[in-house]
Amino acid sequence: MLDSGGVSRLSRRRPDTSALISVLQRDGWWPPFVPSVVLVEATSGRPDRDAYVNRFLETCDLVSELPEPIARRAAALRARAGRGSAVDAVAVALAEPFGAVLTGDLQDLRALADHAEGMVVVRA
Repeated sequence: MLDSGGVSRLSRRRPDTSALISVLQRDGWWPPFVPSVVLVEATSGRPDRDAYVNRFLETCDLVSELPEPIARRAAALRARAGRGSAVDAVAVALAEPFGAVLTGDLQDLRALADHAEGMVVVRA
């Protein structure tokens, strides 16, 4: 699962990003899931500015539906953590149980994951 920080980082065309993607592919964590709500934070609505992100998103599995139980779980995680955006909470709830979220925002995601089942948060 990727949050907006993960999408932003992995969409950059840099050697370290390519190496990380190769490791994710090798270890069976590819393609990543991206909740559609992440697009609110990861894109600007300007095609020229969003070109790299949009190209990267074509390699991901977009999760467009947010079932009510997942939305309620995200709300509960956010309330328990006392921090994190709704988008971050959705990413954790969708990856639960025993999943991983790649992010650039370790503090908020780890706070949410502390209240989730078997979650791992990794810097993207």
